[in-house]
This record gives sequence, structure tokens and C-alpha cells, in this order.
Amino acid sequence: MRWLLSLLFIASGCLVSNAADAVTYKVGVATKEITPTTPLWMAGYGGRNKPCETKRHDLWVKVLAIEDSSGNFAVLLTSDLCGIPRGLAEDVTKVVMKKTPLKREQISLTCSHTHCGPVVGDNLLDMYPLDAEQKQAVKDYTQKLTGWMVETIVKAFEERKPGKLSIGKGTSRFAVNRREVTAKGVINGKNPTGPVDHDVPVLRVDDENGKLRAVVFGYACHNTTMSFYEWSGDYAGFAQIEIEEKHPGVTALFWIGCGGDANPLPRSKIELCEKYGKDLASGVEDAIKEKMTPLTTKITTRYQEIALELDAIPEKAKWSADALSKNIAVANRAQRMLKILEDGGKIPTSYPYFPVQVWRFGDELTWVTLGGEVVIDYNLRLKKEMADRKAVWITAYANDVPAYIPSERVLKEGGYEGESSMVYYGQPTKWAPGLEERIVKKVLELGK
Repeated sequence: MRWLLSLLFIASGCLVSNAADAVTYKVGVATKEITPTTPLWMAGYGGRNKPCETKRHDLWVKVLAIEDSSGNFAVLLTSDLCGIPRGLAEDVTKVVMKKTPLKREQISLTCSHTHCGPVVGDNLLDMYPLDAEQKQAVKDYTQKLTGWMVETIVKAFEERKPGKLSIGKGTSRFAVNRREVTAKGVINGKNPTGPVDHDVPVLRVDDENGKLRAVVFGYACHNTTMSFYEWSGDYAGFAQIEIEEKHPGVTALFWIGCGGDANPLPRSKIELCEKYGKDLASGVEDAIKEKMTPLTTKITTRYQEIALELDAIPEKAKWSADALSKNIAVANRAQRMLKILEDGGKIPTSYPYFPVQVWRFGDELTWVTLGGEVVIDYNLRLKKEMADRKAVWITAYANDVPAYIPSERVLKEGGYEGESSMVYYGQPTKWAPGLEERIVKKVLELGK
């Protein structure tokens, strides 16, 4: 009898210990409308020739703040923007870290990469024919946006309540690889057999009673269905609207994956944009209706910026010739390079600030976040490299969007993502070989 009582005592002690070790979460959600109220230049396409004054629907910043029972935090900001430049990310995170206990690695600033959002900071600034008044308008809006982002992050952080997290996966199939091989090289066209990822990762957020509060989801495809003069979140905006209408009081947050070489095809019609939004929302609905996997582990967050080397820098003669180009982006870039040289400076041979961020919920979820317009090869490779994990998500266009981030394959093939797009981002030349290995190595190191 004594040995039986002893076993029962040990067993009950184990149960108490396991209950004490169980991880619980607190979650905060906040939103802020960021639609410009005065005429402002739109981001993403170089062919536009005037500011935007109308909207199809509002633009938003949305924040999800998570705290585990050990006091570890993870804060996700999503936004209906084309890109988040490093300067904006630095300004926002510095203020947030003063107002809260949050650390840099615990804050992820993402965008949807809609091409129907406003120009922000110096993101793609060489692309646009802005006069002095329009440049000032961009600065004014960016300053307001900085405050809105800080305000929304702090609000979500301060309103944390007990909640439950679970993950799942849906599917949406409108993304098509756009790197079409022709006799004249790779063009932005249609490559139906090219690599894509149709997965729709989904994070479900419930309150402590199991009532749905928020849904976070991603998709690896350019947010470029429309190029009209109306503020819009494009397909991702329509997807969020669809989800929130089906679930009143619920906040839907979207992040874009490694969609640097994928487009929604066909495109350029608002009916298609709405259809893709509904298709994506349907993929999310399928996921949250199925049995999802609860997250039950502590949060580990890591962040580091690494240097990416550039290829050989052109001589001054090229910049002098390019400064006379009728292509606005080519001329603007050349004039900046010439000024660096004329001031006695040296054109940078690398970009030292490329952000790599990894959040882990044990082996239940490894969430990788990369800066720049990342091509799909990184998505496919990282999922393979971390195949021992139960779920691997890769977010791109986050914390800084300095340029396209080609794989070694895409860099070698050339084309827009591999080379010519660097003009629009103001980089002096294409990336040097080796960037894929450097990025993947850092992800695996931070993801240990």
C-alpha cells in the first residue's frame, strides 16, 4: 500500500509540475487607419504621373502583440504599404523601445507590398518625378505614419488579455511565377511551370473562452493586381475586408511572403482583384474551420542585420552618361552617385543593414522574417533546410526593403529581379554572388 501511495504522490507531483510549466499567452490587438487625406504620390509603379486623390477602400496599420507566461514578447505590425524603408523602421522601433519593455528582436514591421499605397520615406524614391512640394508631402505623411505606427504598437501592447493561439494552413492558387524565359532573356511575363508556393499560413487568435479575436495570414505573391489611381490594399486588402465582414469584431492581418517573382495573373481588372481577395479569404476560412494546432511553447526571438556585398561598382564615366538619361530612375541614381564622388566620398560596395529575424515557438512554429523583395527560391529552400520543424513560415518585405533579393539562380539568370530592378532602388549595381548562402546561413544560425 505504501508503494502505491508513493507512486500516486509522485504522479500527482508530475501533474502539478506539468501544469505549472504549461505556457499561456496574453494577446493585444490594435488598428489604425492610415489612408492619405490629401493628394499624395502612389508607390510601386514608375509609370504614374500624378498624385492620388481617391480611394477604393481605406488603408490600415494593424498590430498583434503576444506575451507568453515567461514574459517573452513578439509584436507583429502589418500595413497596407508598398515598402517600409530602414529609416522608418528605425524611427518606429526606437520610440517603441522607449515607451515599452520591448526589444528590437521582438518587433516585426511588415507590409503587404500593395502598389496602390502611398510613397513612404525614401522607398523607391528615385522612381518618381516628384517636385519639391510633392517631396515635402511625402515627408509630412511619413512623419504622421511614424506616429501612427508607434501609437498602434503601444496600444496593442498595453491591451494584452489572456488568449489562445493556434496555427493551420490553407491554399490559394492565383500566384503565377512571372520570370518568363525568352530569346532576349528573362522578362516579366508568365511562367506557369515556374516555382511558386500556394500555401496560406494562418495564425488564429482566440480569447480565453475560445472566441475568435484575430486572424493573421500570409501569401507569397506580388500585391500588384491594380495600377489605378485609387488607394487600395489590392487583393490583400479585399481578403482582409472579406474575413472581417464574415467575422464581425475580428481583425484580419496580412503579411506577404517570398513573392518577389510571382504575380497575380491575369490582372489589371478590379473584378479580378476582388476575386483574388475572396479566393485568399476562402483559403483562410478553410484553415480556421479545420482542426488547428495549438501553440503551447515559449517564444524565442532573434534579430540581426548582415552585410550583403555588391558587384563591381561602375566608373564615374557611366554615372556621367546616366545622369543625362531620360529614364527618371537612371538619371536620379546617377546624380546621387556623382554627388558622392564630387564630395570626395566613396560609393558603397555593400549594403550592411539587411535584416534577418527569426521567432520560434519551440518546434511548433519557426517564423522567419526577411527584408527586401525576396524571390520564392528562399521560401522553398528554407522549408527544406528546416524540414524537421512542424511548421516553417517565411515573411518577406519586412523591417527594411532595400532592393530585390534574388537567389543565386535568379542572380545568374539576370532579368528584373536579378539585376535591372536595382536601378529603381537606387543601388549602384547588382548583388555580388554569394548572397543566398549568407542569408540562409544566418537564418539557420538564428533559428537554432
